[in-house]
Amino acid sequence: MCGLCRHLSCRRHPAGGEEMKTGFDIMIVGIGGQGTILASNVLGEACLVEGRSVRGAETHGMAQRGGSVESQIRIDCEFGPLIVPGTADILIAFDLLEAVRYQHFLKEGGEMIVNNQLVLPTSTFTSGQAPPTEDDIIGMLKGRSVEIIDATAIATAAGSPLAANIALLGAASHTIPLSLESLLEGVRRCVPKKTIPINEKAFLDGRDAVQP
Repeated sequence: MCGLCRHLSCRRHPAGGEEMKTGFDIMIVGIGGQGTILASNVLGEACLVEGRSVRGAETHGMAQRGGSVESQIRIDCEFGPLIVPGTADILIAFDLLEAVRYQHFLKEGGEMIVNNQLVLPTSTFTSGQAPPTEDDIIGMLKGRSVEIIDATAIATAAGSPLAANIALLGAASHTIPLSLESLLEGVRRCVPKKTIPINEKAFLDGRDAVQP
């Protein structure tokens, strides 16, 4: 996360009486080239704006576009940077298949914000398998609290399809415990200066796409 979370310690609560999970956990997943790392950087910067403790961890193969990428962001956490499966408060998925792949990280009652993009793995074609449809995948998420938006279309209308990651953050902003202005300041700090207006619009339009 641009090194910004590696040196930040989590807030310590007084011993006794606190549950093991005291913060807010965000899982961001996608594939290489979709901007998952930038999205996590925005959240980290927003935490710095508010003086909040934050830890982050990521796994990715950026050299191999199409490889799975995950970022774990823990706000006001008590312990380490890794999210335990079944405990994430929100899952932000940049692709429908990644939402299915990582849904086990979400806690009961947690929220999913998902882009309706569907990128099929090469193995689907080389093995001759019938590709799943969007409806098939949505069926696999049955029982979850899911908001599916067309983040790519929102970003394109704002000025660039590359801002789809920021549109997804906007859609998730109702749930994330950071102020709107802090999140927008995080966007301003992380994106190229010339693209700030586009990304601000993508964020706000993504936010408007989801009713709190």
